[in-house]
Amino acid sequence: QSTGAQALRDSSQSAYMTSKKTMEINPTNSIVKALRDKADADQSDKTVRDLIWLLYDTSLLTSGFSLDEPATFSSRIHRLVKLGLSLDDDDEEDEDDEDMDELPPLDGDD
Repeated sequence: QSTGAQALRDSSQSAYMTSKKTMEINPTNSIVKALRDKADADQSDKTVRDLIWLLYDTSLLTSGFSLDEPATFSSRIHRLVKLGLSLDDDDEEDEDDEDMDELPPLDGDD
């Protein structure tokens, strides 16, 4: 038999434990090593920041979680596809400016 306090504690503990996310990073992984080296070399590199966030966001998706801001995720994907195809951001700057105004800034952007 459980008291009301025990039942409340168990349900609140259970909710906390199920909502907590833990991401384990393998520091010897070649991708993690390369990102770390590039981030150490230039902490203001937006491409490296995008890659790190994409790594995090895709790990959330593959673990069954949903993204808080899918539009930001999509914007990062588009920027990196353009980079991979050697397309200038200026090519579609007018179209992207309207969408980018609605997105929240990345941490560290001033």
